[in-house]
Amino acid sequence: MMGNIDRNRVRTAFDSHAAEYETYACVQRRVVERFLTLLAQVHPTPRAVLDIGCGTGRLLRGVAERFPGAALAGIDLAPAMVAAARSALTGRVGAEVHTGDAEQLPFPDGSFDLVVSTSTFQWLEYLDTAFAEAYRVLTPGGSFRFALFGARTLCELKESYRAALSRHGQKAGDRTHRFAAPPAVASALDRAGFYGCRVWSEDEIELHPDVPTLLRSLKKIGAGNASPEHARSLAERRVMLTMIQLYGEKYGRDGVIPATYEVIYGWGQKEG
Repeated sequence: MMGNIDRNRVRTAFDSHAAEYETYACVQRRVVERFLTLLAQVHPTPRAVLDIGCGTGRLLRGVAERFPGAALAGIDLAPAMVAAARSALTGRVGAEVHTGDAEQLPFPDGSFDLVVSTSTFQWLEYLDTAFAEAYRVLTPGGSFRFALFGARTLCELKESYRAALSRHGQKAGDRTHRFAAPPAVASALDRAGFYGCRVWSEDEIELHPDVPTLLRSLKKIGAGNASPEHARSLAERRVMLTMIQLYGEKYGRDGVIPATYEVIYGWGQKEG
């Protein structure tokens, strides 16, 4: 579906920035808050919940408050994120967090009646495998709820970068991410076997004083470029400087620049 994600770079980046993730992940924090309000629609109350890509444990903490009687499990690719989540859940009986891969979940079939995830699946190369794993570990009748960043995420940055490439006569070498659009997400849910599916998107807008500040904030949470194509030193620096200029000229207003995040929300049920 996407096919342009270097998973090793993703793991290394998030592992390196786990300590500062909570400070800089503003949009991700808003997504978790929105997601927790949507969980009020989950019935009946789940007995066992899995968070895929649990990060520092913010969503798991919210789930623990909403469903105090549920057994909780989290999994994340980055060991430092797992350590942070374990620390955040210290004292919570029935909670466990593991290092692992969303495409190879280390749990038996039918282990959970609710599987959740936020701000994670955009870092996977193919949604089909991850969604099939979520389906596998759900109990019959269980619910899958998630939020991921979609194709229009950072559209201003991507458009400015492509315009800069064109200005410098570079027809190839676009290293920006190609995340999924809502129809592709819905199709992946259907192929995994879910029914009663719903997929929609909402925009979150983050404001920054300038483009370098935006780029630094992305790096601080480990969300830098995970494309397998590498930069070309001086030529790439010229492109980046032009991109910064074009971004500010086209989108800057009143001393700030916007960064749009398309948040795709979705859910589906496993046949009972």
